[in-house]
Formats: sequence, C-alpha cells, structure tokens
Amino acid sequence: MAFIKTRKKIVSSAIMSSLSVMAGNAIAQDQVTQLDTIRAQAEAEQTLKVDKSANSKFVAPLLDTPKSVSIISKQLIADTQVTTLSDALRTVPGITLGAGEGGNPNGDRPFIRGYNSESSMYVDGVRSATSQNREMFAVEQVEVTKGSASAMGGAGTTGGSINMISKVAKKGDFLEGSVGAGTDNYQRITLDGNKDFGNGIAARVAVLGHKNEKAGQADGTEYARAGIAPSITFGLDTATRATLSYYYLKSDDTPDSGIPYNNPFSATNKPARISENGNGKPIDVKQGLYYGWKDRDFQKQENQIGTIKLEHDLTDNLTISNTAVYGNSKNDYLWTNPDDSRGNFYQPGGSLTGNVWARANSRVADTDTFTDQLALTGKFNTGALKHSFNLGAEYSDQETDRTQYIINGRNATGSLNPDNSPTNDCSILANIASGWCTSVQNPNRGPWTGTLSTNGADRYNIESKSKSVYFLDSIEFNPQWILDLGVRWDDYKTQQTLTYGPFNNAVTGGNNTPITANVGDKVTLKNDKDFINYQAGITFKPVENGSIYASYATSSNPVGVDGGDGSEGITAAINNLKPEEVRTMELGTKWDVLNDKLNLTAAIFRTEKTNTRATADDGTTSNIGETRVDGIELGASGNITEKWAVSAGYTYLDSELVDGGYENIGTTAAPIYISNRSNGNQVQNVAKNSATLWTTYQVLPQLTLGAGAVAMDKVYGNATNTKFVPGYVRYDAMARYNVNKNVDLQLNVNNLSDERYFTKAYSSHYATEAEGRSAVLSLNFKY
Repeated sequence: MAFIKTRKKIVSSAIMSSLSVMAGNAIAQDQVTQLDTIRAQAEAEQTLKVDKSANSKFVAPLLDTPKSVSIISKQLIADTQVTTLSDALRTVPGITLGAGEGGNPNGDRPFIRGYNSESSMYVDGVRSATSQNREMFAVEQVEVTKGSASAMGGAGTTGGSINMISKVAKKGDFLEGSVGAGTDNYQRITLDGNKDFGNGIAARVAVLGHKNEKAGQADGTEYARAGIAPSITFGLDTATRATLSYYYLKSDDTPDSGIPYNNPFSATNKPARISENGNGKPIDVKQGLYYGWKDRDFQKQENQIGTIKLEHDLTDNLTISNTAVYGNSKNDYLWTNPDDSRGNFYQPGGSLTGNVWARANSRVADTDTFTDQLALTGKFNTGALKHSFNLGAEYSDQETDRTQYIINGRNATGSLNPDNSPTNDCSILANIASGWCTSVQNPNRGPWTGTLSTNGADRYNIESKSKSVYFLDSIEFNPQWILDLGVRWDDYKTQQTLTYGPFNNAVTGGNNTPITANVGDKVTLKNDKDFINYQAGITFKPVENGSIYASYATSSNPVGVDGGDGSEGITAAINNLKPEEVRTMELGTKWDVLNDKLNLTAAIFRTEKTNTRATADDGTTSNIGETRVDGIELGASGNITEKWAVSAGYTYLDSELVDGGYENIGTTAAPIYISNRSNGNQVQNVAKNSATLWTTYQVLPQLTLGAGAVAMDKVYGNATNTKFVPGYVRYDAMARYNVNKNVDLQLNVNNLSDERYFTKAYSSHYATEAEGRSAVLSLNFKY
C-alpha cells in the first residue's frame, strides 16, 4: 500500500534527534548503576507468578510499578488448556466480554473494569485492533494492564489494555507440543520447536491444528482453525540483535447465534403479545438450543503479522530498538441471531411457544496495518537519582475496505421478506416455512435456498493514521521511594469514505426501499485531533519485598479509534467531536511473601470517563456524558508451598451512568428531549462482583491435581438496565500424570456442574450462552 512508501521524514528526523540527545546525556552521567539491560522477553520459569512484564514500556519490576497488572502466565495457560484469548481472560476478574451484532463486529470485545477495550489489544506491545477471534497457540503469556493507560499505549486504553507476548526464537534447543481429543468432537494438535544453531542464530516455529463443536449444543456452533508462527533471531548474546517473525491464523467457523431475551420491552411490532412474565433475562429454554441458520451462517477469518525487530546495545545500560510490523486481517461473516423485535415470540397468555425472527449480521472487511516503533530504553543516574526509562516514538497507518452482504438481492439486513410480505411478522406462515421465523422451543430453520452477494451494498474505506512521542521514567530516590512518570503526545487522524450502493440503509425512503438515485456517490467524514496524556505514581517500599503506591493516569478515546473493523466508527453525528477523556486514580499495595514465591496485591480505584459522546437537548451528539466506576481489587499468584500453587482474584465494581445526555420521548417530527432516565443506572457490561480461582497441588511426584472456579454477578446489556444475564459460578478440574520427565497425560474437565450461564449480554435481541460440560484428554511432551 502507498502509505508504507510515504512515511514522513520530518517525523523520523525529529524522533532521531530526540533519541540522540537523550542518549548523549545518559552516556555522560557518572557512576551509572550497572544493571541488566531491559529485554522484552517472557518469564522463562514455569510458575503462576510473574515478576516482570515482557513489555519494555514497563520500566520497573511489577512490584515497583504503581499500576494494577494481571499476568496470565505460560503455566496457567498450560494448566487450564485454554485455546482462545476469550477463554484465557476468564481467569482474570474484572473483565467481561461484549457481544457483536451489526455495528459491533463478531470477535473479541473485552471490557476491562467496565470500559470497552476492543481497540486496546496489542501483540508484543504493538496495537492489533481489528476484530478477531484470537488464538493462544503462539502466545507465551498475556498481560492485562488495568486503569487508564494512554501514556503507555496511546489512543483508547480507557479501562486498560491486553498485550499478548509471542513465542519467538531464543537460546537453547527444545521441542514441545500437545495432542488432545475430547467431547464435542474436540481435536487439537500444537507443536513448538526451537533450534539454536550457534553463532548467535536461533529459529523457532509454532504450529496449530484445531476443531471442535460447542459443548452442550448439538448440530450448531463449530470451530476450525489452523496456524503457523515461525521466527528467526540473529545476534543472540551480542550487542546487535535482529528478530524476524511471521504469524498466520486461518479460521472457518459456524458462529454462535445466542439466546433471545425474555423481554417485555422490545415487542414494538406486536405489543399485544407482550408477556406479563417477561423479566429481561434470556428465555428459559433447554440448554444448547441453536437459533442460527446452519446452512447459511459462517465466519471466515485470516490474520497475518510480519515483524522485524532490531536492537542495539549502545552501552551496558542503553539499548536502541526499532520494531516494524505489517499486518493484514480479513473478516468475512454472515450469522443469524434471534430477533424478538419483529413480531414478538410471546403467545397470548405469556407462554414462550411462538416463533422468533432471523436477524442477519454480516461484514466483509480487509484491513492492512503498518506500525513502526522506535525506542531508547535503559538506565542512567542524575546525581543520587536512578532512572529507568523508555523514550520512544510510534507511527501507524491502518486502512480498511469494508462492505456487507446483500440477501436475496434485497437489502443487507434481510428484513424484506422473501415472499414480499409488507410485515416482518412471525405469525405469517410463509415466513415460518421459509425459515425467516423459527420455533422458540425447537428452532429449525431448514435449508437455505436464498442468494448472497456483496453487489449493490455500501462500501466503506476507512484510514486511520497516528504518530506519537512518549517518555516513561521510573525514578528511584532511595530504596524506599520510587517516582513513576509518563507523558505521551498523540496525533490521531481518521477518515471514512462511504460509496453508496443501491441498497443503502441510511438513505431517506425507508430501510427496505432500493434506491437508484445517487448510487456511486461518495461521502467523506474526517476527524483530526491531537491530545496529551500522562501518568504519575509514587511508590513507598517499607521493606524490599513490599510496596505501597498511589497513582493518577489519563487516557483519550478519539472518534474512530477502531472504526476500520471495530465498533467505535465515525459518523456524521460525531465526526467533529473531541476525544472522550478518562482518568484513573488508584491506591494499592503489592507484597512478595513466602520467600518471594507468592505475590499478593490489593487496590482501590476510581475511573471517570468525561466528554462521553451523548445526545444533547437539541438532538445532536455532543461531548456531555459521564460514567464512573469505583472498585476494589485483590489478587494472589504463585506458590503457597513447594507443591501448592494458586492464582486467585476478586474485583468489586460500583459503576454508574452519571450523565447519559438526553432522550427523545416525542416523535421525530416533534421531538421532546428530557434528561436521560437511565442516569444513575449500573453501566452495561459491568459485573459488580467477580472472582476467579485456579489452584494445583502435587499430591505425588508424578501426579498433580487442579481445580478452579469463576464467579460473576449479573451483567446488564443495556443502559436502561432492562436486559441482563444472571450471575453464575462455574467449576473446572484438572489432573496431570507425568509418564516420565518428557511426557505427561492431562485431563481437563470444564464446567463440572454443567451450569447453564451466559458470557455476553448484548443491548438488544440476544445473549450468548456459555459452553456446557466438556472434557479434554491431552498428551503433552517436551524434549
């Protein structure tokens, strides 16, 4: 793409000048403390406790960092046998998962401490914000930073960020892997081999093959994926190092369709069918029902990442590095979820024996991203002050071409019935016979006989460019007092060009009316804003193994931060608005106890989001909204004894929609705007209480047993708090038997009690039911 060839030389020159000045000043300092050079590499030891982040932007050990950070270690990944990022995040309290539909694409959408972090996903510190269903086969560990963090991560990072550390070539020879089989047609094979060729050269490759059906659901959701991640490193243990890596993952899934709400508030077409028993929860039907259109639904993704990382040690205490990343992400899907708004499925008397409409959601997106990061990291002294720092600059250019499917030659939502009936009503027999409506109790849409095409659909081109400069510094006054400072300037530009097709949904004339006028016309929207964010924290260490800290950090959420293949797009209503502003205040403590084998953490915090985009009293959208989340967090990770390991956490979140703007209680022609009646409600996608536990015990030299639990309060799917998924407790278990020093057998049983619970609450139509009980037996080996 053209943008790769046209990087701005003036930005690069300014960056290099800044780095050169800092390098010169740092080298000139007398009596520089000789400490290990900061290297971005994952913890090698197999343990649930991780002492240092693999992200070089953490310029101090985690014990001395005034911020909440949860690490999903390599050992925890192995113990729980999680295969996707969504599964791995289940082990971290304070995170809920959001669902996709139309404007929200179907992929990973985590909420950290109540705030959408879809755009705050990173791979080895480089943003990877496209909508994906991410895999774990090439991931060493996952690092979840909580609280505002734009000084470190840039735009977004409202409630925090998620950074996946890749498996890359390193010293030593090893070959490890796993072959697993289980219930629900579970089949998985992974291989991870590293070869040290000597002379500072090593190569590594990770390989994946996987398929399974959704546990507890017959003839419905299915997953299949394959991937490979090779890398080669030159100059190991030398002053100059280079790592070249490539990541490829291809998936072909039948997506999950969800369960409709038992909701009395959305039956707008047929209010006479409103059930007096509607309670806003997902309907009470047997576990594992599939409301999708098996013959029609699909999701195909293809993700590629190519990385070149260069490092050079200027001195024993200074390292300059440059990381260039090119990524391509393809997201192609059409999937059905139950829609109770088109002739509600309730029958007279309130019984749930009616039919439910098929809502079609689709997207065809192709995204190219180029990112370059230049950084100077190291340590220097200014008098008695000891500095550990990261000075850097980043440039990113992301471009997405996106459209959607036209169904049966009509509009993209499929809401115009195949029999041309004027009403999308599930009491019409033709709609039932054609599959557009299906039974709530026994869904079966039958064969798909229609047509799919992207011809005639609207087409979007979205390009987002950003450049930034940042400085992070941990300043040690003495062994008891450490000051953490960080500042970052971002210049963020996004532009969307819409080319109208003949079935545009936004054109006056009605959602179902094909238009011929203005076909091919282009409408361009832009947003160009720059912003500064910062962080400051003070850490007091009463003893070497303990710390008490207070911190303040900010973040900015600009318009279109993930509009390419995400949910935070740009529209005419918001294209001129300022970034949303967020700040987090936190007071916490961290302790390494039991001979530094166990880490204990506690924190209280408040996150406030102001300048939130909301409807003003004149019907326009303005930066007038506000939300707030107050919380408490507790954590423990590591070993209680040599044989007993634990990873546990608890989070309490008291969330409030402080100001939701205004709502129209009149009509489009005669609007009447009043203060939002949702003010004071619990923020959607926030669980008030959540807790996780994973523990293992080596009962014999050859046998280790493990058990885990996940508990979560109810989560609302909408701001009005009328739709929600109830709270739940889920239990898991593991047994691992070491056949010899190289081979072990591991049995994992998930959701032991076969609990019916829900992992995602969407604001309308449906919630996502979790998997039922499942068991997987794996043969693991390492040589």
